[in-house]
Amino acid sequence: MISFVLGGGCFWCLDSSFMQFRGVSDVEVGYSGGHVENPNYEAVCGEGTGHAEVAKVIFDESIIPADVILDIFFTLHDPTQLNRQGNDIGTSYRSCMFYDGEDQKAQFEQALERAKQVWGDSIVTQLLPLEKFWMGETYHQDFFAKNPDQGYCNMVVKPKMAKTAKAFTSYLK
Repeated sequence: MISFVLGGGCFWCLDSSFMQFRGVSDVEVGYSGGHVENPNYEAVCGEGTGHAEVAKVIFDESIIPADVILDIFFTLHDPTQLNRQGNDIGTSYRSCMFYDGEDQKAQFEQALERAKQVWGDSIVTQLLPLEKFWMGETYHQDFFAKNPDQGYCNMVVKPKMAKTAKAFTSYLK
């Protein structure tokens, strides 16, 4: 199994969008990229920790290629928005990719080049070494699956799921 740590707005959107694809065995939501030990949701949203909301996507590359995972990532969020996704504003919602080793860094760099063909040169996605992934609170894990009728899920999460499902139908569960 391979894991990628990716940030692109609210981690609920990342979690539910990736979980609809074959080969993705789990998505853990949490925090990376900050300077505070053991961050929690309130502190991260308060912008004092430097962390981004991220998803650790765990997948089997023999079922879904790493390039497809990264292309899904660049489809489900707008990598040209600096420190925000839609109405979710702040550095905790920034577009970022945390690489674990030089091979993963090279994969991420190639994905950024592919994304530029779609989004142009205005991509603001940060490419950073993974120092630590902090698991998010239990109530954030599988949030959409547990709360499909919640307002934010209806207005923001479901449309992102539909967009990625339409673009990558051959990989749907």
